[in-house]
Amino acid sequence: MGVGGADWLERSERESEENPTRAIQLLGLKAGMTVADIGAGSGYYALRMAELVGPSGKIYANDIQPEMLAILKKRMRATKAVNVEPVLGTESDPKLPAGCCDVLLMVDVYHELSHPREMLGKLREAMKDGGRLILLEYRKEDPYVPIRPEHKMSVKEAKMEVEAEGFVLDKTIEELPWQHILIFRKS
Repeated sequence: MGVGGADWLERSERESEENPTRAIQLLGLKAGMTVADIGAGSGYYALRMAELVGPSGKIYANDIQPEMLAILKKRMRATKAVNVEPVLGTESDPKLPAGCCDVLLMVDVYHELSHPREMLGKLREAMKDGGRLILLEYRKEDPYVPIRPEHKMSVKEAKMEVEAEGFVLDKTIEELPWQHILIFRKS
């Protein structure tokens, strides 16, 4: 999503449509964890997760658009978030330190990747042993999810693509109104 869509990320009805509060609860984050929000955009998820990991934890808020990171930095100042680090990545590299993350999260991002193989390889390098790669993707299997088909993924599609790059689908959570939560681990 381009910077012109930043307001859509922050829309008031997002809670009733997608239930991000519940999504974050289901991620199993704990104080002290290091989490990367890949495609963080305006920081909608990153700033909420920062509260959960606390001052001993860290959030890498990654995006490929400097304009999105500028919005995020403004929101960080407003919320006094000190455990969020904006990271400018590229289409094929999130620019994260090796072995840094307990959780790598992509919220409605994976299907947008132009270089998924390269990105998954770099994300694998950024994972700690026992870490998790978590995708939230709009459910393609559900015709009632009011999102264009090219912005949806089925569990089968995600499993096939991500597992081909050295991951294994560990768990699927279907509690959200519109999205799957797909939890992968290194294979």
